[in-house]
Amino acid sequence: MKNFSSFALAGVLLTAATALPGCVASKKYDDLKARQAATEQARADVERQQRQAVAELKKATDELTELRLQARRLQDDSTATGRNLRRTQQLYAQLTDSYDRLLKNSDRAMADKSADYNKVAKDLARREAELGELDTNLKKSRADIDKLTQDLTTREAKLAELTTALAEKDRAVNDLRTSVAAALRGFQGTDLQVQMKDGKVYVSLSEQLLFKSGSTKVDPKGQEALKQLAAVLNTQPDVNVVIEGHTDNVPFSRPAGAMQDNWDLSVLRATEIARLLTAGGVAPARVTASGRSQYVPVAPNDTPPNKALNRRTEIILTPKLNELLKILDSNSTTTGK
Repeated sequence: MKNFSSFALAGVLLTAATALPGCVASKKYDDLKARQAATEQARADVERQQRQAVAELKKATDELTELRLQARRLQDDSTATGRNLRRTQQLYAQLTDSYDRLLKNSDRAMADKSADYNKVAKDLARREAELGELDTNLKKSRADIDKLTQDLTTREAKLAELTTALAEKDRAVNDLRTSVAAALRGFQGTDLQVQMKDGKVYVSLSEQLLFKSGSTKVDPKGQEALKQLAAVLNTQPDVNVVIEGHTDNVPFSRPAGAMQDNWDLSVLRATEIARLLTAGGVAPARVTASGRSQYVPVAPNDTPPNKALNRRTEIILTPKLNELLKILDSNSTTTGK
């Protein structure tokens, strides 16, 4: 539209110039031409400015389009960011809540752990105290064991010594029984028996062999037996002799003199035998006489044969136990310590 107006103006000016006469017309023509030139220049400037404006408009349009694209992208990014932000905020809230719960649980767990620790610490202290006490007891037990071991060793030695002494004593008793049995072989039978019992030698002589009924005097046959026994005892100086008189339960019908009952009879008979043995050379200090009357029978006093068995004299030969007593006394002294 601007180009059309310029051309119309130039035509009008040219028509007017041709119509004017003379120099006026020439001057005006020059003016018009100059104006035309200026107009052309202005038009050219306008066109240049228009092109520049169009270019700037296009650039601005492109930039606006780009800005709109960027704005849309930013809007989209803002929407996504908002979603992410909200999701992040939700996650943060969840994490915060979880953290709070964990913190509470942790505090509770720490409190529980602290209580458990205190309990364990108390148990440990108690166990350490018990361990110390056990260690003390163990040391004491070891000391006791050492002492017991030492005592056991000592006792074993004593036991071995005692066993040896007992074996020697048993051997001596057996040898004594053999010697007595051999010396009295001619008298053995129902009237004289030799046996070993409880570590002692028992020589049992019947009343028939030694005495007449109610008498305290030994018959010649009985005296011979006692003489043989005394000879054996003289070879055994370490043997003690106990003489026991025994009767049946038949009481005296007519007590007389020193004898009033079976006690007296049993004692007097034992004393008579003791005198015969000492007369045969046996040291009186080795001999003990005692009366047992009717109170230690070997058979019921219900028949004449049984009563005859109860009317007897027992000579009990016991080896002296000096060595055994020394060992036992030493062992007792050691145990007392």
